[in-house]
Amino acid sequence: MTKLNELTLSAARDALRAGETTSKELTEACLGAIEGAGALNAFVHHTPELALARAEAADARLAKGDAPAMCGLPIGIKDLFCTKGVPSQAGSRILQGFLPEYESTVSQNLADAGAVMLGKLNMDEFAMGSSNETSTYGNAVNPWRRGNDDAQLTPGGSSGGSAAAVAADLCLAATGTDTGGSIRQPAAFTGTVGIKPTYGRCSRWGIVAFASSLDQAGPMTKSVRDSAIMLEAMCGHDPKDSTSADLAVPNFEAALSGDIKGKKIGIPKEYRMDGMPEEIETLWQDGIAMMKDAGAEIVDISLPHTKYALPAYYVIAPAEASSNLARYDGVRYGHRAKLDQGDGITEMYEKTRAEGFGDEVKRRVMIGTYVLSAGFYDAYYNRARRVRTLIKRDFEQVFAQGIDAILTPATPSAAFGLGEMTDADPVAMYLNDVFTVTVNLAGLPGIAVPAGLDKQGLPLGLQLIGQPWAEADLLCAAHVLEQAAGFVAKPAKWW
Repeated sequence: MTKLNELTLSAARDALRAGETTSKELTEACLGAIEGAGALNAFVHHTPELALARAEAADARLAKGDAPAMCGLPIGIKDLFCTKGVPSQAGSRILQGFLPEYESTVSQNLADAGAVMLGKLNMDEFAMGSSNETSTYGNAVNPWRRGNDDAQLTPGGSSGGSAAAVAADLCLAATGTDTGGSIRQPAAFTGTVGIKPTYGRCSRWGIVAFASSLDQAGPMTKSVRDSAIMLEAMCGHDPKDSTSADLAVPNFEAALSGDIKGKKIGIPKEYRMDGMPEEIETLWQDGIAMMKDAGAEIVDISLPHTKYALPAYYVIAPAEASSNLARYDGVRYGHRAKLDQGDGITEMYEKTRAEGFGDEVKRRVMIGTYVLSAGFYDAYYNRARRVRTLIKRDFEQVFAQGIDAILTPATPSAAFGLGEMTDADPVAMYLNDVFTVTVNLAGLPGIAVPAGLDKQGLPLGLQLIGQPWAEADLLCAAHVLEQAAGFVAKPAKWW
């Protein structure tokens, strides 16, 4: 029999409705799994008392018979979301001891829907990273292993703790955030589903900012149906976020018709990268065949400015980060360095930031400050913004031709070993985002779906990119792909 913590959101919801289990039992099963999974380092702030209190409240609500879909379901919250009275550090030492007096809109929406927060999840510091190796809490570890190899693998980043927790059945689902692929890449590395909605679909209020024009929250789940259920609870207009879209939230689960006959699926030639592993190319071809078999029309398309996406992203994102991270100064909240006699405010800023920020955050703040400086603003930042406009236009032209969704690989490889890429050139790590950053630059929805295993037994994912605000259609196409791929593999338990 399936253990309670191994259930999907939809199965657990149905079991709660049928009276086969209670939220308290589900929550206790997850808390037990978390307790036994210290080796994964996925959960970094534990809130068992709060979880059990919310579970009991959810059970009372369920007994009345008017509870929404997420009611009573235990989930993890990425440490980037501010949670009232619970440590919210964004994986950084500089926010040590920070207990927000407010709740992020997304986590509040989930709480209002009756979801049970089990605790806070590990992540790259300030969401800057592709491997969860920049966290002040130490590395999150992928529950998957290469064959019989004991080497620890990355769960991806920055939402590595979320991906590891969902893949290892420590929670039924988790929140993530995606600035350049930080939901989709970890989902692909762990055999889970991750969707980044259209920019503006989920409120950014109360989420610690990295790059404000790119950041977007989304769910990380065990199935496409679960993503549809959770995304609906997370979304909604928020007057506290000026970029939040005032649009009705559709019933995403109802859109999972399984029918994509006559839909046009675009295949961009620019995503065939030099040196791309054969397994990724084969997986992509298999995905194309699956969509074709389901009745979709496959159309070759061109997104000519794709090759400029990574350099543009790594100018824009650090520029926005350097602006956003200027608020961490040791004055108002978080860490403050010990000062020597005679030190002034400048020394306090310098020492606090030197101690509080990790190397990757410092690197990006320095790049961002450089590209925004007087002599280089036009040469780098403004040029990158113009390239971003061209990338967005590429997608607009393709969608204007009647393309419904675009199918690409999610990552250029399967999960790599912890430490394998950190010692190398940091640019090599940035290349992990090659298939995902265009989606953020254009503000589009994108979803990663597990579609197969590589020869070492590690999961590989495919990505579908949708039209703006068309998450319902995107989830429908992803559901078809998921059904066709039939991915059911789980990591062998070693932790």
